[in-house]
Amino acid sequence: MTSLFIDKAIIEWDKIAKDNYLRGIDAISGVGEVTFRNPVTFFVGENGSGKSTLLEAIAVAYGFNPEGGTKNYSFSTYDSHSELCDAMRLSKGAGRAKSGYFLRAESFYNVATKEEEYSRGPGGNPMHFHKMSHGESFLAMVKNNFRSEGVYLLDEPEAALSPQRQLALLMEIDRCVKGGSQFIIVTHSPILLGFPGAELLDFDDGPVHPIEYEETDSYQITSLFINDRERLLRQLMEESK
Repeated sequence: MTSLFIDKAIIEWDKIAKDNYLRGIDAISGVGEVTFRNPVTFFVGENGSGKSTLLEAIAVAYGFNPEGGTKNYSFSTYDSHSELCDAMRLSKGAGRAKSGYFLRAESFYNVATKEEEYSRGPGGNPMHFHKMSHGESFLAMVKNNFRSEGVYLLDEPEAALSPQRQLALLMEIDRCVKGGSQFIIVTHSPILLGFPGAELLDFDDGPVHPIEYEETDSYQITSLFINDRERLLRQLMEESK
């Protein structure tokens, strides 16, 4: 098995208050640790199932800014991260990552703004993300920051990308993985979930657990829509009357 930079995410529940809302998240309450076995791991599940909460805690525990960016980013526009990061402990592999990035859709504008500011510093390469479309700036940031032997945590990256650009992101991920990088990604995209050899962890139906690609809601609903769109829409619209 390939050596990973993050082997396990360990939750020390004794550090979380008994009445904390985190104990009410079925996917992670009672889970002592989440093990990573592959260079690419996807978190899948319905909105509100705890995927982003766990990813954020891993990111903060690893040393990333809660809003995103590299470990060198220290800005804060809104303190919204959960207490889970205070109870999170990471088991790390023998190797040391040479780069890393935490990229989340909801705070991408703020990170892009800071990225532009930092790039204007001494020895920097000025970037102009806000002069590009959302998808273009997202991929430009990926190409500018994603390298070999890195740790990359992505929260719903498909929010900024067309299907074609999601395929372009897959190519960037593949390039980095071949160079020894590790990715942990929250996504609803059946395109991204199709990355060869990735492990999918499901946050629905109880504690987080492995799931096959064809078993995910993302795949099944998309497949049903594409193969029998008219019947599906007719049924949904009749139910909404």
